Amino acid sequence: MGKVALDNEKVLRIKNLRSLGYSLPEISRELEVPKTTVFRYIKDVQILPEFIKLWEAKRSGSRHRKILKEERAFSYGQRIVGNLSSKEKMLFACALYWGEGSKKDFGLSNTDPELIRSFMSVLRNVFNIQDDRLRISIRIYEDMDRDRCLNFWSQISGIEKEKFLNVDVLYGKKKGKLEYGMCRVRVLKGGDLLKQIKGINKAFALALA
Repeated sequence: MGKVALDNEKVLRIKNLRSLGYSLPEISRELEVPKTTVFRYIKDVQILPEFIKLWEAKRSGSRHRKILKEERAFSYGQRIVGNLSSKEKMLFACALYWGEGSKKDFGLSNTDPELIRSFMSVLRNVFNIQDDRLRISIRIYEDMDRDRCLNFWSQISGIEKEKFLNVDVLYGKKKGKLEYGMCRVRVLKGGDLLKQIKGINKAFALALA
């Protein structure tokens, strides 16, 4: 969807409401303007001093509601997941690979640390892949802290950063959008495992049909 064009009067109303301590969702509802459009016009607007406390109270309330929702969602997730069997863990890993893995060699890349951590756990504990067969590499951008990213993915993967295959530094700036870059997990001599996972995914697809 392209950017929503607003007339000058509505832009001024957005900025005025923001200066009075209105939150982004409040302005969006009040003026019936998408939140993304509101954000574009309020990001440089200063809230008047007499309305700062009101705005901060709203932010605090929003954070509290967000935390409560996340805690409830996590509790619900725990009840649904329970204790996974080895078979269920294997199917989960196969589904991850189905969506994120390489189709030519056994490798999976992603920016989500929990996804990488979970996938490596199944490789080790279900597929019995030893660490000496795991090859880790990361891809970052030039404005990222190389050592910080290495330390982060080393902790997530459980592989010493000195043993990482390589760090691919790309031209451009992504800091803030991509905090630690992308991690790639590859299994050395993983051709047979790749065939096995493809076979499971094919059977899984037929079972769902």
